[in-house]
This record gives sequence, structure tokens and C-alpha cells, in this order.
Amino acid sequence: MTRFGNLVPAALVLTGLAFTASNAWANKVFVSNERDNTVTVLDSESWEVIDTFAVGNRPRGITISPDGKQLYVCVSDDDTVEVFDPDTYALLGTLPSGPDPELFVLAASGNPLYIANEDDNLVTVVDVHTRKVLAEVPVGVEPEGMAISPDGKVLINTSETTNMAHFIDTTSYEITHNVLVDARPRYAEFNHAATKLYVSAEVGGTVSVIDLTQAEPPVAKKITFEVPGVTAEWLQPVGIRVTNDDSKVFVALGPANRVAVIDGKTDEVQDYLMVGQRVWQLAFTPDEKYLVTTNGNSNDVSIIDVADNKVIKSVQVGQQPWGVVVSPN
Repeated sequence: MTRFGNLVPAALVLTGLAFTASNAWANKVFVSNERDNTVTVLDSESWEVIDTFAVGNRPRGITISPDGKQLYVCVSDDDTVEVFDPDTYALLGTLPSGPDPELFVLAASGNPLYIANEDDNLVTVVDVHTRKVLAEVPVGVEPEGMAISPDGKVLINTSETTNMAHFIDTTSYEITHNVLVDARPRYAEFNHAATKLYVSAEVGGTVSVIDLTQAEPPVAKKITFEVPGVTAEWLQPVGIRVTNDDSKVFVALGPANRVAVIDGKTDEVQDYLMVGQRVWQLAFTPDEKYLVTTNGNSNDVSIIDVADNKVIKSVQVGQQPWGVVVSPN
């Protein structure tokens, strides 16, 4: 493990070179482990752990730039965002984030970065090149979930205590709509047609489907969950991912240890996939062949075959894995 560099064994380096030479080098999967202050790196072809490196205190949200050259990690207890080289794992610098950053989202261009600050009820907008704060947007109490529309014009923040999804204009930084959802909304995700916004409510136990085709976006449907043998209190939706063709929506159900598979057209639950304990966040590989889940209490990640709706593997990582992102190249 290293704070500023990569100590990959020679055998793995040679393996990596071999993959490069054959144009078959797999994508890297980065997993933030909030208890032991590390990021675990996996190979998305072998699903083996290829490295672990140290980061700041309580890493949670994690994302990567569109060109794959900067890895961003919310280190919540250090009140900052750390920026790493995804190849060498060297610390490149930090970004001002406001107190207790948890989740963030990058603009499609890679700049700016929009950060939820849970402790001061703000969304902080940061220029990743100049490392300057561009704006601070007051939102509801305990902001967490962040999403950006496919056209980049609308930013979404969910506030856990206010129980709202806030729609923010990315040019003016003004809130244009506040949509009430169920208790403790943790995550938001647009479909790619930008006709729907999915918002998970951890305590409410639902996913609100917000209709974006109307001038005042209403909650058109609330998706509920029912798993035989699992009490309703354990069905706590958190992370959400939607396939590029909008045909499937995957929802992490927390301590239910399941990922729900939802039909993206009808918004009906089609299946439940058993994964590790307290599944939290989700990330696709770039080809969407696989979906990776972080399982906080079993200290592992689960690998789901997206086409077959089947869990094919689990891999041990660090202590309390929280966030996950896959490199684009």
C-alpha cells in the first residue's frame, strides 16, 4: 500500500504490459473503503485486486474524469476532495469542497465538479483546473445525492432531511424546482433520454420516478420492493444505475443484500439479485457487460452479468467499501 505511488508487483506489471501489447488491457475498477481509508483497484477482466493505495479520512464518493486522467475521491472527514493519477496513484492535489463532502458529479466535459456538502446544506461548484470555488448553492438539509442531466443543463441534489430533489440550473445556479419524495433520499439518476429522474428513498423504501416531460416535474410513480423473507425495514434503496438504452434500472437495496432489476419502460421490478451484505453503490463497466456493487458489511464487491441478470463473482476489498467507479479506458 502506498500514499503517493504504485507498488504493483513485477509480475503484475509484466501482465499489464502483455495486455497492452494485445490491446486487451482491462479497465480498472476503483473502490473507496471508508473504514480503512484506502482505495482498492481491481482488473475488470480477471476481477483480481491489483493494488491498494491510501487516501484521506473516510473516503466515500469516487469518480473519474472522462479522459481517465484524474481520479477524484471525497474524503469526508478531511473536508476535501483528493485528486489522484489513476495510473500511478500519486496524489495530484486537493480541491476545496466545503465540509463533509459525500457524493459529487462531474460535468460531461470533466469540469466543473458539483459536490454535496452534508454538514452545511450547500452544493459547492468547483473548477477542477483552477481549483477555485465557482459557486455555493444553498439546498435542503443534509444534501447527498447528485446527478446531472444528459445535456448538462440541470443539476440534481437530494436532501436527506428535507426529503426533496432540488433542480438547479447549471448556468445561473438557481433552484428551478423542488420535488418532494419519500424519506431520506440518497441518490438520483437520470435516464439517458432525459424523460425520467429516479430518486431513491432509503427510509421511505421507494424509488420515485419523476416525469421530466412536464413543465412542473411531478412524481409519476413510486417503485416499491418486496422480497420474500426480508422485512420491509431492510428494503432500503440507495444507489441507482440505468443502462445506456434505458431498458434496465438497477437499484441497490442496502441491508436487504439485494439489487433490484427494474424494467426501464414500465418501471416494474423484474428480479432481485442477491449480493453481499449492505449493498451501497453501483457502477457499470464501459461496455455495460458488468455491474459492480459495493457491499459495506461483507467488505467485498459483487460482479453482475448485466445481460443475464446474474451475480457471477464476489471479490474481497477493503473495510466498508462505499463508492465505486470504473475507468473509461
